Amino acid sequence: MSVYARLSGHATLQAQADGKFFAGLHGYMVALGTFSAGAAGRAQELRTGLSLTSLAASRRRSDQEMHLLVQRLASHGLLEYPLRRARDEDAVVIEPQVADYWPATPRLRDADVLVLSRFAYLRRRGDAMVLESPRAGALFRICDPKLASAIAMLSTPQQIRRLRAQKDFPGLELLALLLDCRILFKVDAGDSGLRPSEGDPDLVLWDFHDLLFHARSTQGRHANPLGAIGPYAGVIPALPAVRPRWPGQRIDLRKLSAADLQSPLPDPPPPAAQGWLAKLLRERHSVRSFDHQRPITLAELSRFLDGTARVLATSNSGIGAGEGGASVEYTVRPYPSAGASYELELYLAVDRCDGLARGFYHYDAGGHALVPIGAPAQALDALLRDAAFAMDAPAAPQILITIAARFGRISWKYSSIAYALILKDVGVLTQTLYLVTTEMGLGGCAIGISNIDLFAKLTGIDLHVEGPVGLFALGRGATAPGGGVSS
Repeated sequence: MSVYARLSGHATLQAQADGKFFAGLHGYMVALGTFSAGAAGRAQELRTGLSLTSLAASRRRSDQEMHLLVQRLASHGLLEYPLRRARDEDAVVIEPQVADYWPATPRLRDADVLVLSRFAYLRRRGDAMVLESPRAGALFRICDPKLASAIAMLSTPQQIRRLRAQKDFPGLELLALLLDCRILFKVDAGDSGLRPSEGDPDLVLWDFHDLLFHARSTQGRHANPLGAIGPYAGVIPALPAVRPRWPGQRIDLRKLSAADLQSPLPDPPPPAAQGWLAKLLRERHSVRSFDHQRPITLAELSRFLDGTARVLATSNSGIGAGEGGASVEYTVRPYPSAGASYELELYLAVDRCDGLARGFYHYDAGGHALVPIGAPAQALDALLRDAAFAMDAPAAPQILITIAARFGRISWKYSSIAYALILKDVGVLTQTLYLVTTEMGLGGCAIGISNIDLFAKLTGIDLHVEGPVGLFALGRGATAPGGGVSS
């Protein structure tokens, strides 16, 4: 089988008279550079497919020019890659899930033993079957049903020499492409291919459903529509903001909402404290516009971090019975955490802060200090720009806080519910950030979309070791025309 490059169904390609090429995608145009008149004619072949092997091997200028065009289209995620036995018959179509995906075929030998990743899964999508994994840079649309059964054999380790003898051998090219996407992996002869065999110790700690949910509910590792796009607006009516009442006799609480402090509960809170907290909760709101003439100060940032995330105390406790039990270190912080795990870390992308240089920082909660990280400037700009776009704000926030999780900290202890617990902790911490922001007279806004690949580029940490699970914009809110803080 051979790999071809084909323009994605949702993309268009335009060549102007002056040789400039543009790709269209959902109403946006992407400049691809200037090419010869001959390239304009050959570019039409991308609608049906061009052989990548012939383009890469050719020394003809026209082929080299087309290879450059294909690479530029690939860098924007505008191609798909059919795998064909015959010229016009697709056996598999590879759909990139990350913008910089490029098909690679690592060398395989007959003695190599391959097995399916425990993160791989085959599912129906419309009228097609797709093979994918949250670790993969691409998914594989299976067009030949015989290939699905051949791939299913790899649920147990199989030597390539034995696979070749099978009637429906899928071919070395497909196996190599699946290996490159980590849908397959190599094991030693006699290895069971179970959890400890795949990846590093941090990956061993992940359950299948947790990693899938993390990768598919964030940006960076899939090509699905994302965000508030109203996918069912014309299909199903929106649910009401307040749930319809249950039938039965109502007990009206409104006449009691003046907070009767003659409570039978022990040690009721003082009236002043109770009123202050209720007032703070009601004043909390999201702020998306910031006063860049008066940025937040380093002293204010220090107070904010001290009140929301600083380690207040540490302790050790055992888990498990008998001599095989382990000693685990625990901390106390201003917000609650599942099992006192405190797996969440704060990373600060600083655009404007009086007393602090622009850059990317990690908050050392134990030492109450900021540690600069030498992140690429282009990645930092992209992070701040994406935050402004997600908030529909006129400019980037003064500080963008990435809430990241050290996944192994909680999955080491909890099975099946680890990622769900992390998300609960993110909600608790986000409310804490909001309340302290409000109390300090600053502005803040939680952001629902984070990019796990971009975070990996900023930190150099593998996405399954530590990754973003929340974002929070922070700064001094801009003054609205009426005198209040703009939201």
